[in-house]
Amino acid sequence: MTIPGPYSTVDVRTLADALRLRAEQQPDQTAYVFLRNGEDPHERLSYKRLHDEARVRASAFAAEGLSGRSAVLLYPSGLEFVRTLLGCMSARVAGAPVQVPRRREEVERLRRIADDAGTSTVLTTAEVAREVRERFAGMPELDGLTFVATDALRYDPDALAPPLPGPGDIALLQYTSGSTGDPKGVMVSHANFLANVAETVELWPAEPDGTVVNWLPLFHDMGMLFGVVMPLWAGIPSYLMAPEAFIRRPARWLEAIARFGGTHAAAPSFAYELCARAAADGKTGAVGDLSRWRVAANGAEPVRWATIRAFTEAFAPHGFDPRAMCPGYGLAENTLKATGSSQDREPTVLWLSAEALRNGTAQPVGDGAADAVPLVGSGSVVGRTRVRIVDPVTHRPVAGGQVGEIWINGPCVAGGYHGRAEASEETFRARVKTPRASGEPHLRTGDLGFLHAGELFVTGRLKDVVIRKGRNHYPQDIELSAELAVPGAHPNCAAAFSSDDGGHERLVVVVEADGRLLGSLGAEGIRRRVRNAVRERNRITPDEVLVVRRGAVPKTSSGKVQRRACKRRYENGELAVVDVPAAAPAGGRA
Repeated sequence: MTIPGPYSTVDVRTLADALRLRAEQQPDQTAYVFLRNGEDPHERLSYKRLHDEARVRASAFAAEGLSGRSAVLLYPSGLEFVRTLLGCMSARVAGAPVQVPRRREEVERLRRIADDAGTSTVLTTAEVAREVRERFAGMPELDGLTFVATDALRYDPDALAPPLPGPGDIALLQYTSGSTGDPKGVMVSHANFLANVAETVELWPAEPDGTVVNWLPLFHDMGMLFGVVMPLWAGIPSYLMAPEAFIRRPARWLEAIARFGGTHAAAPSFAYELCARAAADGKTGAVGDLSRWRVAANGAEPVRWATIRAFTEAFAPHGFDPRAMCPGYGLAENTLKATGSSQDREPTVLWLSAEALRNGTAQPVGDGAADAVPLVGSGSVVGRTRVRIVDPVTHRPVAGGQVGEIWINGPCVAGGYHGRAEASEETFRARVKTPRASGEPHLRTGDLGFLHAGELFVTGRLKDVVIRKGRNHYPQDIELSAELAVPGAHPNCAAAFSSDDGGHERLVVVVEADGRLLGSLGAEGIRRRVRNAVRERNRITPDEVLVVRRGAVPKTSSGKVQRRACKRRYENGELAVVDVPAAAPAGGRA
């Protein structure tokens, strides 16, 4: 595969090849910069320095006998993760990135991943190793794990060169978000990475003047591809910040895009909503010129039309082009991107009949219709990736305009789940039943959607759909109704799911509220608003509405609600429900 840029005649077969080429042809150019506090350039890596430091780590890993094996990558956001990731890839070590634990359950997840990956080696920094050992001392999950501080490695001139990886070698074990307690490691090869990043750059060209600004966690597939892999492939600089810097003050991300001339950045829908809210609150006055921003990729969770409009209107005065908003759809099992919207046109929105959608049909109506709901398109495929909409039961293609399961075929589909042959066969090697079927294996995504004019529209998650009287109710629609019912609620503050009480399926809605909302509305006021809004907007009445403190609804590292984890906590009685009355008005009686 040829690499973009002035050296496109050079054949690149792995990400290690890409790094070597950049080091040879662009040795002194900036590859990655880490922004301390999300603002100040703290550390910078050129391609030559990155290559050399990745090779030091690769040689050390080979000397320790890690080549051809797995290792956990436990790093905060920063450039040591980049060095080690590329060092692992260069030494044929299948790295499994994991979030640095802050709570005991995250240590338990770390151990489950290490055991699933078949390793006891945890690559990390000296500081993280010390903090984990001290903070979680005595936890049996840490027994037997060997922490290796890669930032303390030194160059050994006598070390043997590590074996070079091939396209079919596993470059990464990308563990799923783990909405259940059973994370699965997706085996992503070098060939998968190169195919996916080549498609990404074909869809959203980086050009020689491209610049990435990324706050997403690097252990997450979206943050890794946009923050690390795509910039390396395209030969453009990447400015990285910690997720905490963005969450504490969302305007930092936009300020960095303006300051460093960012052209490409990606985030889930809730991040754009936080930015729009910050603008409404007058907290984005320092944001400069955003006219160079060409690709604002929007994915990892349902894309909300109201959020797109609010963000575009808020930052148009700063030069933000509405065409730069590029919704997309992807998942770890496909390396990442499957479809995406072109940067040459504004996002597509279809207004659909909610009633027809509940019956599995995408029926366009006017945006003024009584039951009209907006659905944002996730764009189209490029390259050799193909998407089909298939009946999840019969495995036959559905008719046009019908909702079915999204199946994917192409070079980005990963090899399967590590050590899980049966699950891999079921998920990665499904076959469409049709007289003219090619028999090619497809990835079953577990997501529902339909195609319209060649564009993919995602409607929900197959396992999360609430079925009542034969009709499908999509939890994200119910969650949006709950969120809109409570003025001032935070994005992604609700989780909706069905729970069997032994007699019938019950619809449960869990809503987060901070002290301000509890003080103004009270728990009962929030419950009443949510119940009424869901009944009116979604034509289904929740059997139970629970109010919990902010942070109690479990979410992935990218901020996506983990409905099944929330359901498990509910059924286990682990949700701490609050029942706070509204505060009495000033001067009134309690």
